[in-house]
Amino acid sequence: MKRVWSWAALVVGGLYFLLPLIGTIEFSLRMRRGEYSLDAYRSVLSDPNFRATFSYSVAMALLTILLGVLIVVPTAYWVRLRLPRLRPVIEFITLLPLVIPAIVVVFGYIRLYNTSSILPLTGTASGTNLLLLCGYATLALPYMYRAVDTGLSTLDVRSLTEAAQSLGAGWVRIIGRLILPNVLGAVMSGAFLSFAIVIGEFTMAALLNRPAFGPYMQLLGANRAYEPAALAVIAFAVTWGCMGVMQLISRLFGTRIQPT
Repeated sequence: MKRVWSWAALVVGGLYFLLPLIGTIEFSLRMRRGEYSLDAYRSVLSDPNFRATFSYSVAMALLTILLGVLIVVPTAYWVRLRLPRLRPVIEFITLLPLVIPAIVVVFGYIRLYNTSSILPLTGTASGTNLLLLCGYATLALPYMYRAVDTGLSTLDVRSLTEAAQSLGAGWVRIIGRLILPNVLGAVMSGAFLSFAIVIGEFTMAALLNRPAFGPYMQLLGANRAYEPAALAVIAFAVTWGCMGVMQLISRLFGTRIQPT
């Protein structure tokens, strides 16, 4: 009986996620009246704005993951090693992006870094991109930190550090060659969530006026009927494809570093 309920829960959960996706796919094929066609997909894929905005968001997502790893891994490692009493404080700080709305953060950026401030980052495209990157890293911080901290909890950080130091390893080498490979799975879990957040983020990109994928989807959805459904399917497939590539790279990298 318990097995039946388990399968029933699995089927209901699968239908809950699959039925909307199937409905979206079916609707995206109805652009040509009376028959199924791929016209909506051709229209989206032939739009240069689609390629430009999606490439921009993918690049920003990868940079966000890199920035998150550079900040979170050393911080979580140091807190576990030397500052265990500050763990509740650090965890509280990393959870603040879940409480503070993104619109508040981006308006703070605009107020602090506008063209009349000491650091006028919004006056140039590169400066605005940097602000957006910091904003994305802030949004992804709770997920990246929790994933890395969970991965570190499975390690004896103190013993590993002492063993590495006894062999003459410095801090950079300890983190890069010892800690990071051992929490790579946790890092990739945080990276998946960070990637998904950045690809669909709208508020920060729109208010900072950057050519990101989120504002493009909103603009297309406001002016077209079938193309938004096709765009949603394409974005779903490409996003999961990118995540699959990241997972494959992490596995290959993990097997490569295993002997050392």
